[in-house]
Amino acid sequence: MRNGIGRGVDESREQDMVAAGTSVRAGRAAAAVAGAAVLVMMAGGVGGAVGGDTGGDTGAGSNVGSGGGFWSRSQASFAPPNAFIASSAITYDTKRVPAAARIEIAQQSTGSGTVVGARLRGLLPSHAYGMHVHTSPCGADPEAAGPHYQHRADAQADPANEVWLDFTTDAKGNGSAQARQTWNFRAGGARSVVIHDEQGGAGDRLACFTVRFGSYTPPTAHGPGSGYGLYGRV
Repeated sequence: MRNGIGRGVDESREQDMVAAGTSVRAGRAAAAVAGAAVLVMMAGGVGGAVGGDTGGDTGAGSNVGSGGGFWSRSQASFAPPNAFIASSAITYDTKRVPAAARIEIAQQSTGSGTVVGARLRGLLPSHAYGMHVHTSPCGADPEAAGPHYQHRADAQADPANEVWLDFTTDAKGNGSAQARQTWNFRAGGARSVVIHDEQGGAGDRLACFTVRFGSYTPPTAHGPGSGYGLYGRV
């Protein structure tokens, strides 16, 4: 997607990253449009990212603005753990998360916090699902994704301290969700989203999508990026 968040793209400062089969290009975008940027990124729907659908996974581009900020967008098709063509989106329950169902995750982080958006296609119609950001990449074992990502370590599952993306699909099996937090991810601390069979803080793990969420770091007074405001890292 090339939607013009900010005014211009400095290709020499973009980074191409590969995370578990999903290519994600991460960049810096204007801080003032954090929530709107995620909505714009999701507006095209699942399947709308630039690039072809190869092995079920694609990635989208990024924009750079003088105001700073970090955003990324990733999408994939679900496949079983033993699929001939591996995917970064794994379904452990093909009845409730069918193979070839689609997921898209967008992130926008600025000095004021983080917004995470999700869109899904091809799930059960009119069905309630839970979904949270987790700490580790997906694996053949549903537990491989680790626990919920927490801003501060706490025994309680709390939507203010975690990223909850619960959603209910429409009659066509499509759904979306968005979470806003006033804090940002720690670098490398958030690595996946897990779909659960119940909304709220718990439930069996039905599917998992490996996503390399980015963190947000102020620039130093000197050195790369100092003239571009704030910029993110993964």
